[in-house]
Amino acid sequence: MPIEVRPVQTSEFFPWHAVYTGYGEFYETPLHDEKAVLVWSWITDPANELECLVAVDEHGEVVGLAHFREFARPLAGSRGLYLDDLYVLPEKRKQGIASALIEGVADVGRARGASIVRWITAKDNETARSLYKNVAEKTQWVTYDKEL
Repeated sequence: MPIEVRPVQTSEFFPWHAVYTGYGEFYETPLHDEKAVLVWSWITDPANELECLVAVDEHGEVVGLAHFREFARPLAGSRGLYLDDLYVLPEKRKQGIASALIEGVADVGRARGASIVRWITAKDNETARSLYKNVAEKTQWVTYDKEL
C-alpha cells in the first residue's frame, strides 16, 4: 500500500480529528471538542510551534499522524524535534506507516539542521517499543512530570 507522508492541510480538520480521537482513546484520554479545536488552532497557526504530518493512503484517507515541535538543546548547542504524538489507525498498522511518519519528522529535522528527533512512550506500550528499538536508540533518561 503506497503511503504519502506530508504536512496536514488546513482543510483536513475532520480526517485529522478522527485519527487524533483514536489516539486519545488509546491513551484513555478523551479528545473533547474544545481540546481538539485548540490543538487544531495550534497546528494551523504558523506562529505556533506545533506541527503535524499525516500519513495518507492510496485513497487519500488520513491513516496516521505525527505531532512534533522544535526545541533547544543548550548543552549540544543545537536544535531538535520533539515527537509529541504518533498514531496509526489500528486497521492500518504493521504496514510501515509509523516508521514512515517517524522518518518524515526526521526529514523535516534534517532539512532544518536539527541534531535529533526525540520522543517518549508508555513503558507498557510493547507494540510501539518493538518498532522504536529498530528506528532509534533507547536512552538512559528517566522522565518526570510536575503538575502545575
